[in-house]
Amino acid sequence: MHVTLYTKPGCHLCDEAELMMKLAQEDFPLTWTTVNIETDDKSHEKYMLMIPVIEKEGEVLLFGSIGYVDIIDLF
Repeated sequence: MHVTLYTKPGCHLCDEAELMMKLAQEDFPLTWTTVNIETDDKSHEKYMLMIPVIEKEGEVLLFGSIGYVDIIDLF
């Protein structure tokens, strides 16, 4: 599964979400593209109050405090 992870620098929830995704990647076929919302005006407007956000094909799957179990439940 390939998803998009929307983040911004200095966001501790974003760092934690990415760590949880790396852990899930060890057991599940998970890949992602990271988008810094501060460099993309459209994403910033859409997600500035929700980050981190995991999205697939335009659908928000998870946002906010994202844990390992939340991610593996996607599979």
